[in-house]
Amino acid sequence: MADDNKTSQSPIDNAPIDDTPISPSRPNPERKNSLVQHLMHRPEREELVQKNILPASTAAPSLLAHQKELERHMRANSLNEKIAHRPSPEELVRGGVLHGDPRSPEERYAEAIEDEYAKREGGA
Repeated sequence: MADDNKTSQSPIDNAPIDDTPISPSRPNPERKNSLVQHLMHRPEREELVQKNILPASTAAPSLLAHQKELERHMRANSLNEKIAHRPSPEELVRGGVLHGDPRSPEERYAEAIEDEYAKREGGA
């Protein structure tokens, strides 16, 4: 029975092979030149930087990650410096910028605890 399968050929084996090209024989000249046309009309680097598509830096791509990390650290240092020199809440109350709560810290804490219990019990 195995010999019967070897001697008989399937219709697929006898089918002709299609050698016609997939692409048309005469390519469309507009399509052929489309890359050139797109490259001629691509936006300038400055426009891409303004749209945040390209980084503003002219550093090498291998250095961009280090540059971003350095900028982040510099920004953090600047913010920490500003926070260290800001006035205390007591100074702002004395200057009239903040309005002080006339209650003592213990009274405010007790009220916060009562509010929290009320929330948990479904009240408030």
